Amino acid sequence: MRVNVFGVETTPLRFDDAIRTLEQWALDASGRRYVSTCPVYTLMMCREHPDVMRAVNRADMVAADGMPVVWMQRKLGASFAERVYGPDVMQTLCTSGDSSIRHYFWGGLPGVPEKLADTLRAQNPHIQIAGMHSPPIRPAESTPDPEVVERINSAGASIVWVGLGSPKQDRWMATYRPVLDVPLLIAVGAAFDMLAGIKSQAPRWMQRTGLEWLFRLQQEPKRLWKRYLVYNPRFIWLVLGHLWSHRRS
Repeated sequence: MRVNVFGVETTPLRFDDAIRTLEQWALDASGRRYVSTCPVYTLMMCREHPDVMRAVNRADMVAADGMPVVWMQRKLGASFAERVYGPDVMQTLCTSGDSSIRHYFWGGLPGVPEKLADTLRAQNPHIQIAGMHSPPIRPAESTPDPEVVERINSAGASIVWVGLGSPKQDRWMATYRPVLDVPLLIAVGAAFDMLAGIKSQAPRWMQRTGLEWLFRLQQEPKRLWKRYLVYNPRFIWLVLGHLWSHRRS
């Protein structure tokens, strides 16, 4: 089932169902799938950049990473929809998922993937880590880099966790998915920093009430001001327009 939220074909899911599906996909050696996690910012980037819209809409799962997206899914008929939050997905699959899954961490600043791996090993000594890499900070490649393809394919991973930030990570997956042998790519944004303990996560009550953006803005105002103070109001305007048009009809 897909629910179109302002042009983005999102996948409404219960969290536990999402985890079961992702675990099955990771263990499907013949599979070639990728997953976008979609908060408000990613959704607005899709509307602003046609290539991002194509990349996200081609994903096998477009998970609602933010509560406003979940609320729109429910409003549009998927009453069962829950938040499928990148850090929670990563934490669950890395610490209590099938022990035969081999994880690869692609993203983060230098040293972050290593710290993430150490943290997850402490939580789950049986985790299988196929590899990790902190790529250079640069725009997403328009064509695959053969060295990147060889590095990842030779690792024998089941899942590549992509932590490049939105929308770069969505562009990256769309570019590399056709040439990677890994069954599953999952974009998780800031999950690397959060699970490694470099950045704090918002309290659960702020996450549940859609106020996580305020917590993150307080942490990184210079980097995130535009994301939240420009694109959040634009999203609210779209929602109001949707509600008004349905009220009139």
